[in-house]
Amino acid sequence: MASASGFRRIWAHPRARRLLVAALGVSLLALLAGFIAPYDPRTQDREAVKMPPHRLRFRDAEGRFHLRPFFHPWRIVDRARWRYEEDRSRRYELVFFVRGEPAPLFLGVRTSWHLFGVRSAPSARRAGVFNREDRERPLRFYLLGADPLGRDVFSRLVHGARPALLIAALSLAGAFLIGFALGGLAGYYGGIGDAALMRIAELVESVPILFLLLAWRAALPLQLSVEVSLFTLVALFVLVSWAAVARITRGCVLSLKTQDFVLSALALGAGPGWILRRHLLPNALTPALIQATVMLPSFLLGEAALSFLGLGVPEPEPSWGNMLTAARDLSVLYAHPWLLAPGFAIWGLVLLFTELGEAVRAASDPRDSHSAPLM
Repeated sequence: MASASGFRRIWAHPRARRLLVAALGVSLLALLAGFIAPYDPRTQDREAVKMPPHRLRFRDAEGRFHLRPFFHPWRIVDRARWRYEEDRSRRYELVFFVRGEPAPLFLGVRTSWHLFGVRSAPSARRAGVFNREDRERPLRFYLLGADPLGRDVFSRLVHGARPALLIAALSLAGAFLIGFALGGLAGYYGGIGDAALMRIAELVESVPILFLLLAWRAALPLQLSVEVSLFTLVALFVLVSWAAVARITRGCVLSLKTQDFVLSALALGAGPGWILRRHLLPNALTPALIQATVMLPSFLLGEAALSFLGLGVPEPEPSWGNMLTAARDLSVLYAHPWLLAPGFAIWGLVLLFTELGEAVRAASDPRDSHSAPLM
């Protein structure tokens, strides 16, 4: 089938294959966020407000090299401005595959195993002496610092990839299925239904997407549960995105339905449903998938924008968009630049999927020198 040949050509394209593997790696990271992140993304630490990232070291003050990385904890020197300095009298080791505080894994399952954690007071442990702070409050390791509520930025960053990728994937699936079905039917049957569908598609594409998203979201209650918010965002993105897939599918079906193999099938008594399933839609599948892949970055940016404005994923659930609300003040950015980490994550993921869409488009072009020949 043409669709299978298209998939083989895309996988055989070196750049498309590398980007697909990278996208799958990011998806796996989001799926295992509860294990990769050391802490629950909702847990607050009032003694770590805007705490800088801890500095990993391999050499101590005497110049001795240590195979296991360690760090010195921060101590507050100015609580009014939340200024910190390293406490060189205390040292903690970073250990891997440790038990820690329970965190959500997936499908309601929680795990207490994490990729890395902190071993409390390694030097004092041998001497049998522990600091009072170690007994009262277990130390946390902040790889990317803490936010204004004392929550671990790295844990929230890893968990924040979940809603972004989930919304993008569901929006992609919904827009593709609706647009592919409507475009195929409109292209094959034509007539008033085709004309009406295309006018609706033109109307949807002519409206500024951001204003449409804001208007629809503003019509809903401000406080929504996480599940309802995710469903609402997916419905919004499907509403504004199906038209592009429908138009390209309709164009493919229109150009194919007058071909000899389709006319021969009609002459042999094949029905419209059989022709659509066996001849027209499979040949239109690859162009429609390419168009859907190109739309992925817009879904990611849309979710981040709405969450940044407080209309997307609600607090305290982590989302890259709502995490960026802590970085709106320029003075905060100057003193706490690690709060911009979600912005770099959004930029990297959008760049990845943009390049993936371009690579898939190039791989499907028979004139591309890296495309595999059809068998």
